[in-house]
Amino acid sequence: MWQIIIHAEERTSVNAITLVIGAICILVIAYRFYGIFFTKKVLKINDDKPTPAHEKNDGKDYVPTSKWVAFGHHFAAIAAAGPLVGPILAAQFGYLPGYIWLLVGAVIGGAVHDAVVLFASMTKGGKSLSEVLREELGPVAGFCTGLAMLFIITITMAGLSMVILGALAENPWGTFAVGMTIPIAMLMGLITKFTGNLKLSTIVGVVLLIAAVFYGPNIQGTWLGELLTLDKETLSLILPIYAFFAAALPVWFLLAPRDYLSSFMKIGVFIALIIGVFIINPTIQFPALIPDFLGGGGPIVAGPVWPFVSITIACGAISGFHAFIGTGTTPKMLNRWEDIRIVGFGAMLVECVVGVMALIAATVLHPGDYFAINSAPEKFATLGMNVVDLPMLSEAIGMDLEGRTGGAVTLAVGMASIFSGVEWFSHLTKYFYQFVIMFEAVFILTAIDAGTRTARYLIQDFLGNVYKPLKKTDWLPGAVGASALSCLMWGYLLNSGDIASVWALFGVSNQLMASIGLVCGVTFVLKIADKRIYALTCFIPLVYLYVTVNVAGFWMVKNVYWNGEAGGFNILNGILSVIMLTLGLIIVITSVMKWKELWAHPRFKQVNAVTK
Repeated sequence: MWQIIIHAEERTSVNAITLVIGAICILVIAYRFYGIFFTKKVLKINDDKPTPAHEKNDGKDYVPTSKWVAFGHHFAAIAAAGPLVGPILAAQFGYLPGYIWLLVGAVIGGAVHDAVVLFASMTKGGKSLSEVLREELGPVAGFCTGLAMLFIITITMAGLSMVILGALAENPWGTFAVGMTIPIAMLMGLITKFTGNLKLSTIVGVVLLIAAVFYGPNIQGTWLGELLTLDKETLSLILPIYAFFAAALPVWFLLAPRDYLSSFMKIGVFIALIIGVFIINPTIQFPALIPDFLGGGGPIVAGPVWPFVSITIACGAISGFHAFIGTGTTPKMLNRWEDIRIVGFGAMLVECVVGVMALIAATVLHPGDYFAINSAPEKFATLGMNVVDLPMLSEAIGMDLEGRTGGAVTLAVGMASIFSGVEWFSHLTKYFYQFVIMFEAVFILTAIDAGTRTARYLIQDFLGNVYKPLKKTDWLPGAVGASALSCLMWGYLLNSGDIASVWALFGVSNQLMASIGLVCGVTFVLKIADKRIYALTCFIPLVYLYVTVNVAGFWMVKNVYWNGEAGGFNILNGILSVIMLTLGLIIVITSVMKWKELWAHPRFKQVNAVTK
């Protein structure tokens, strides 16, 4: 296999700038033309009527907001760790499958999905996706959607947490830097709440954040360094316990200030990465395709390139997680209906750029180094590969990088190697590495905090049908019990497998959620569009994604979860997969019945008669 890789590299050498410029050009053109067509012609968006933010303006949840502020909120919420990790793991197949799926998936699927679910929620006064589908398709579809959302948010927490393990295990410096973000965010929250001075809290937060990274090396070899030298097993127990307490804290005290602080980190890191790529113009060392793994059997992603490239890369291309945001906070903020184009359609395309940059960070590494980082040592030994630059990078960073699976370490190493290519920064490699680790971990921890809260609300809503007091989200025993159950569920999943099996479960559940969002899209387009053919804008990506999800889901159940000889053998994961796919099937069957009714609407016949 090694000879194949070398041969492919010699024939397909490409510079990172080529991929970046190509992606940006395609996405800009898509936004300019397809974005306007979809919002103007298909959704028939106009500003003749007020948005829910104006109709229900309560100064709390429903608040008319500048489109740029709304864009920043929406982008920060949707672009978490997913677009960073997925493309890195999918690099196993070569750079081309992931690159193509990111662009095609984002334009044809992701941007359409995000715009249409945002539109649907706003049409219904800012309601959640389960409530929207309950009204449009009936109580069965609404119930199935709500239950699917609970499963998906639980699995998402486990998948994101798995990413942290490889990055912070046996890394006291990184653990210290990440841990310090908690008191720093709390301090920012206190300053903002009691002084109202956001500028002061921002300066304090940024300065302390940088100080934490640069002070990190000093704890190594001390009692604190030993205390923070944790293995994966210990970290997998600490994270759910942390989430339980963090989710109980007021939003203004930890979640909001850390989310705010992480936005600066996200924007800063990726602007720096884009600048670094343009200055250094590194060569993509990966081949376009790695034939040995296209049919399956890879050390990182077990399945074949299709359907698993579209499962492994969810966020960055199309993601059902975005429906939580697009039918949650964002529809209550938009000042104008026209803002859907930039906030819904546009933010997804920008997230695609994040995914492309993550893919580049992975593929500028030598394939042997990449697989050494992302494979268990015993698995890597069977691949017949040799590391090339990894010993030098390990020495520069100050830690052993082999076997640190999960994608986070690969991104940090790739970015550190790009930054250190600038002569002035060559001695700062280890600082770049730890900063990126902290950058990724902060996003994940923020997502865990918010996700645990969301899961708690969903649990209380469902169990409240049996015991009414649970419906009250401010009832302390119910809130504590539901939070504990949520942490227990995703904590178990976190401890039940490796990144390959858990991330695949996350991918299947996430893309199933995206399919449900597109079901909603087809329904609304058939309700409002002038031409039936416009429904294809949602129907085509729906068909592709739904087939992909089911093929991948059943493949994982058969070959991994219920295969006693597979490394990811886990009965529960298989049961969860079957339940979610069944819920999806019920929703699709219900929707088809509704579509038949909408298809026969006299409106379309009248339009056709006028056209003739």
